[in-house]
Amino acid sequence: MTLVDGKANKTYTVHNIQLAKETEIRLKALGLTDGTKIEVLNNKRGGSVIFNVRGTRLAVGKKIAEAIHIEES
Repeated sequence: MTLVDGKANKTYTVHNIQLAKETEIRLKALGLTDGTKIEVLNNKRGGSVIFNVRGTRLAVGKKIAEAIHIEES
């Protein structure tokens, strides 16, 4: 499943990120690495996904969220 499929108030583990190298490096610099636990705070279909990673709230657009593969924790 991808981040865009994540449900609010649930915790997931990042499994894989498949984005352009620059975007992937930026997300990893923000702490979004493989194996990291994230909590989806808000997920509006067609909009952005807001999640908590390592104590920081991040928001990504739908296209980026579709490229972040997650597993239920």
